[in-house]
Amino acid sequence: MLVAAAVCPSPPLLVPDVATGAAPELDAARAACADAVGLLAAARPDRLYVVGAADEGAHGGYPAGATGSFAGFGVDLSVRLGAEPPRGEAESDDRPLPLSLAVGAWLLARADWADAPVEGLGVAVSTAADVCAGTGRELAASAERVALLVLGDGSACRTVKAPGYLDERAAGFDAEAARALGTADVAALLALDAGLASELRAAGRAPWQVLAGAAEGAGLDGRLLFEDAPYGVGYFVAAWS
Repeated sequence: MLVAAAVCPSPPLLVPDVATGAAPELDAARAACADAVGLLAAARPDRLYVVGAADEGAHGGYPAGATGSFAGFGVDLSVRLGAEPPRGEAESDDRPLPLSLAVGAWLLARADWADAPVEGLGVAVSTAADVCAGTGRELAASAERVALLVLGDGSACRTVKAPGYLDERAAGFDAEAARALGTADVAALLALDAGLASELRAAGRAPWQVLAGAAEGAGLDGRLLFEDAPYGVGYFVAAWS
């Protein structure tokens, strides 16, 4: 059963080594993420799943000990998902973590996470809402006390300098996503339109709908800890418990 969830944005710029001179611009987002991850620990989960958006080739599960890297951004920084596997036990999947899960691994390392075993799940951005919800239900049923760290961004079309340029529909999409995440509105998250999300380059839609499926019937309350659109991209931090 899902007992807690933290929703965080997934830009590599959250990692100060990647952001370099721009690092202070996301200090408030980092602080909110730290608060959300801390609330996960307070829920005393038996298992933590890190769920994030991924390309089609990176869709699927990632075991504890899977590694990721920010080398593509010119930074010599690697991260590991949860604890290193015991000596003599090979990892079941040697694929590198998708960037969203690498950011999640960095957030957990920053928090010195040692409160529950960790697994990762990359969710293809094209995954249909019903499939996302079904995956979430499976995660919630996998242990008595399950927590999720969900990584994903809102629209990337909030300004003319945004990665997807300006789209007048982006502000409304992000406002509804922020409201749903901040109130733990499962039905509203599941109602987010996949086609519109794709047009607005909102990679968080699929991971958020996994969260919605996991939270069905759990009776969790939500709080929005951060909302902004730096660089023209919607970033949200929320905590559910």
